[in-house]
Amino acid sequence: MKKSYIVIAAFVGVIVLALFWYVGTNNRFVEMKGNATKQWANVESSYQRRSDLIGNLVNTVKGAADFERNTLTAVVEARAKATSTTIDASQLDATQLEAFQAAQGQLSSALSRLLVTVERYPDLKANQNFLELQSQLEGTENRINVERNRYNNLAGDYNIAIKKIPASIIANMGGFTEIALFKAESGAESAPEVNFNF
Repeated sequence: MKKSYIVIAAFVGVIVLALFWYVGTNNRFVEMKGNATKQWANVESSYQRRSDLIGNLVNTVKGAADFERNTLTAVVEARAKATSTTIDASQLDATQLEAFQAAQGQLSSALSRLLVTVERYPDLKANQNFLELQSQLEGTENRINVERNRYNNLAGDYNIAIKKIPASIIANMGGFTEIALFKAESGAESAPEVNFNF
């Protein structure tokens, strides 16, 4: 009789421990994914700041009456496309992230062309508002890089955690899937550097 109580107590103890392990692991995945999602919001916020600065920069450049309209139009269109490309952070996959990066890359390219074109306008280069916007834009580009790296670190840690055995069993049961990471665009290793100092 005493042995059966010990067996039952051991069995219940194992079930309770397994339940605590399940809940603890599930909660850890929820927290890790939540932190990565929250960091994604910081990435988007930095991109939004860049978009706002580009809008102000374009308005400043429009003041130069003879400035190339095609260059401005390309920036405005790329900015519109970049801001319209949205991602559901809770379902961040590689396809969505690639579309987002492509739109942001087009905007960066158009902005580079704009800044190179400005070189031909000495009055615009001397405009204090323009110079301040350039400086803020440079700082924002650095902030975007920092936020993207932080996001990649959090998402990468989460991706590793959900693949480790035996926690991967809980990840599969809970529907935890990998989160896409930022990767360098093809050809980025040879991309020209934007120089904000004229």
